[in-house]
Amino acid sequence: MILAVLQARMGSSRLPGKSMATLQGQPMIVRQLERLRGARCLSKIIVATSQDEADDALAGFLVSRGHTVHRGAGADILARIARCADAISAVSHVVRLKGDAPFMDAGVVDDAVRMGLASGADYTSNRVHRTYPAGLEVEVIKAGVLREAAAEERDPTARISPTAAIRAQPQRWSQAHLRAARDWSRLDWRVKTAADLAFARSVYDALYPGDPDFRMGDVLDLVENRQDIARFAA
Repeated sequence: MILAVLQARMGSSRLPGKSMATLQGQPMIVRQLERLRGARCLSKIIVATSQDEADDALAGFLVSRGHTVHRGAGADILARIARCADAISAVSHVVRLKGDAPFMDAGVVDDAVRMGLASGADYTSNRVHRTYPAGLEVEVIKAGVLREAAAEERDPTARISPTAAIRAQPQRWSQAHLRAARDWSRLDWRVKTAADLAFARSVYDALYPGDPDFRMGDVLDLVENRQDIARFAA
C-alpha cells in the first residue's frame, strides 16, 4: 500500500488560516485533495495536522467532508507522519506532501512513486536535486525507514524538517532523484504570503473552470502568455 500524507495547518505566521483560503470557491486543502485523487499510484490519503487548538476547525471540516485526519504533536512532524503509517496496515511506502502547494501535479506524484518502486530506493524525491517549481515537491519513503528515522534522537532542526536526517545520510538510506525535463527550480508556486495566494487564485480562475485537473505544463503556459498573471509570480 502507498500512503500519501498531506501536511496541513492553520497556524502560518505569514498567512494564518491559509489551508482554508478559497480557490475557486473551495478551501485550498480541498483543491489539493482533489488533485491528489488523480494520482493512480496512491492507495490512501491522510491529512496530518497538529493537536493545536488553531487546527481544530481544519480537522473538523475535513472529517465532516469524509477525509481521514491524523492529529499529532505540532513540533515533531516526522513522528506525526510515522504514526500515520502505523495506523494503516500493510503500508510499504509513505508519500510526504505539503499543504502549501495547490499546484501539486498528480503526474509528478505518480512518477516519483514509480521511480521509488522501480529503483528500490529507501528515499525518492524531486527536492534534493531541484528541477521542479517549489510547491511540486514529492518525497517517497519506505515505511520501515520512516519508522526507523522517527525512533532516533534528532536535533530540533530535524524535527521541523522531518526528512532532513534521511536526506543527509545517503550512505545509510539509498536515494533516487526525479528530475524534470527542464530546470524550473527558479519558480516558486508555494502559498506562503498574501501575494502567493493572489497568484494561486489567478491561476485557478483561469484554468480550473476549463480543466480542474490542469497540470504543471498548463501553469507554465499560462504564466508565459498572461502577463497580468505572470506579475504575481515575479
